Amino acid sequence: MTDKDPQIIKSVEGTMADGIRQALSEEMRRDERVFLMGEDIAIYGGGFKTTRGMINEFGPNKIIDTPLAESAIVGLGIGAAWNGMRPVVEIMFADLLTLPFDQIVNNAAKWHYLSNGQDKIPLVIRTSHGGGTGFGAMHSQSAEAWFANIPGIKLVMPSNPADAKGLLKASIRDDNPVIFFEHKALYFVKGPIPEGENIIPLGKASIKNEGSDVTIVAWGMMVLRALEAAKLLAEEGVSAEVIDLRTIVPLDKETILESVRKTGKLVTVEEAPKTGGFGGEIAALAVEEAIDYLEGPVVRVAGLDTPIPEAKVMEAVYFPNAKRIVAAVHKAMGLEAELTDAQGIGA
Repeated sequence: MTDKDPQIIKSVEGTMADGIRQALSEEMRRDERVFLMGEDIAIYGGGFKTTRGMINEFGPNKIIDTPLAESAIVGLGIGAAWNGMRPVVEIMFADLLTLPFDQIVNNAAKWHYLSNGQDKIPLVIRTSHGGGTGFGAMHSQSAEAWFANIPGIKLVMPSNPADAKGLLKASIRDDNPVIFFEHKALYFVKGPIPEGENIIPLGKASIKNEGSDVTIVAWGMMVLRALEAAKLLAEEGVSAEVIDLRTIVPLDKETILESVRKTGKLVTVEEAPKTGGFGGEIAALAVEEAIDYLEGPVVRVAGLDTPIPEAKVMEAVYFPNAKRIVAAVHKAMGLEAELTDAQGIGA
C-alpha cells in the first residue's frame, strides 16, 4: 500500500496533535461507548494538548481526569472494555507503561484467548514516546520492542498527521487492545489531514518513497530521518525505497519482502537501542524469507545501548540521523564502511 492508494477527497493542514484530536472527537460522536481517561486530559488538555478543548463538547463524564496512577488507569480501562465500553486511556509517557505492565500483558493481552473468544477487550492505550526533546533517560524511551513479544496486543506508531488520525480511528474500532505510540517530537509537525472517515487498516505499511536500489524500513520519527537520507542518497544516484511500517503488530511482511526482492538490499532504522530492537525482527524476516534476493548484509541503524541523555548535544549522538542512515546504505551496497554509532552528528 502506498500513499497514492487512500481515497482522500479533501484535506486540511494541521499537526499530528490536531489529527489525534480529530480522531478522538469523531469517534466519540460516532459511538457513545467511546470515552477518554488520563492524567490532566480534561482541564489542561493533556501533557501535549491532544485533548485540548474537548471537555467543552463532551463533558466530564466522557473526558475523565484521573489520579497519577498508571496501574489504576489501565486497570479501569480493561474493566470498562470487558463490560462493553470502548475506552481510550492516556499514559503520559511510554516509559511509565512499566507501571501497568502486568495489567497489559497478563490481562488485556490474554483475556480474549483465556475466555475462548467469548470476551473482547477493545482498549486503546495512547502514550507519548521518543526523544529529541531533552526529557532525559526516564521520559524519552521507545517501548515498542517491549510489547512486540506479547501475543494479543496491537502496536501502532504513526509518523505524520494523516496517518495518526486514520490509524487512531482504526485502533478505537478494533476489538483488541492497542498501544498507540505518539512521538513527542512529531506532535507539532504539520501535514495534510483528510476529512471524513479515511480509516487506515492496521497492518498495512506505507511506501513513503519509491526506489529500486535499497529498501529502508523505519517507523515513527525515524521515517522522517529515512526520508532525509533518501534525498541525500538521490544526490549520489542511489534510489532508496522508504517503507513506513505504521504498525509494528500486525506487521505488513509482504510489503517489506516485496521491496527487498526488488532492491536486494535492506536497512532498518529505529530510535530504540539496537540490542533486542524490532529491527532485528525485520532483518530475520528478510533472511528467513528472502535470502536468495539479498545482495549484501542487512544493516541496522538504531539508538545506542545506553540510557538516553538529557543534554541536546548528547542526544544528537544517541539518535540515528540521516548521515548514519546513508552510511548504513553504503555498507549494505558494499560501497564503504559504516559510520560508528557516535559519528554523523548534526545530519
